[in-house]
Amino acid sequence: MNTFGRSFRITTFGESHGTAIGAVVDGCPPGVFLSPADIQPFLDRRRPGSSDLVTPRRESDLVEILSGVFEGQTLGTPIALLIKSETARSSDYDQLRDLYRPGHADRTYYEKYGIRDHRGGGRSSGRETAGRVAAGAVASICLKTRGISVIGKIIEIHGNCDPATFEHEIRDARDRGDSVGGVISLTITGCPAGLGDPVFGKLDALLAAALMSIGGVKGIEIGSGFAGARMYGSEHNDPMSPEGYLSNNAGGILGGISSGQDILVRLAVKPTPSICILQSTIDQSGNPRSIVVGGRHDPCIALRIVPVAEAMAALVLMDALLEQDTYAAWKPNRTGTDN
Repeated sequence: MNTFGRSFRITTFGESHGTAIGAVVDGCPPGVFLSPADIQPFLDRRRPGSSDLVTPRRESDLVEILSGVFEGQTLGTPIALLIKSETARSSDYDQLRDLYRPGHADRTYYEKYGIRDHRGGGRSSGRETAGRVAAGAVASICLKTRGISVIGKIIEIHGNCDPATFEHEIRDARDRGDSVGGVISLTITGCPAGLGDPVFGKLDALLAAALMSIGGVKGIEIGSGFAGARMYGSEHNDPMSPEGYLSNNAGGILGGISSGQDILVRLAVKPTPSICILQSTIDQSGNPRSIVVGGRHDPCIALRIVPVAEAMAALVLMDALLEQDTYAAWKPNRTGTDN
């Protein structure tokens, strides 16, 4: 399950402390203007070491395009994107070779595969998301040509909805060796009506699956979300007029198909599990142990998940748009004859 999508497919590769990470994009239409300089701004927003509110691990995360682009335009062939790792410090994780970190995938990976990369979590690390962001940048650039954009932002940190206090919440947790979570909102504008394939390919289901695949994301709401469960039908329904919908509790998706309104999504992101506070755990032999997680970690991973969430949403929309284009291109014979 390292490949995502149907018509617009990506395969990501690489581990936290490996030589490189990246993605292969297959299904991108030809003739789209694309260069590393177009992709880099997306990666810069996710890049570690960009401020004192994120992990101090510094990576330039410079992207290389190895294939699929000629004279500045996509060819319609697979696009290989490579991001080399520069500052991995694997020695930071020597003490964790036989220990399971609470809140991480260490134990579940070992139980599944019988082997794990203890260096920063290997494939389960947040560093894996750089490949998603690079691929999502390609999708976003394609979507822009159709007037579709995805914009994410932090709307809550540690239960606090006042943006002026977000930095304080994060720094306070960091200074105590702890971490905090947050809530991200996504607003998708310019999406045409008709995207999404019922019954099992509903657009909201695809978005939820894509966003829940991001490490640390523990909840998804679309439109009014859980608040809708506390409403009457008369309050929740979105009335219509000749000019369009009069409200948007559905979040731009009805029956799994886009309505043409803005698509509204919210993500709940858990606190970073790597913290400098003593915790109880076990080793690979099942013996009780205590652990303090060292190394370089984000006190709030929600900040750097924003561009990852945008990327995953863009991938879903690009895939759905290409799927819908196949319907638009299909012109059945309406004459009633056999030829």
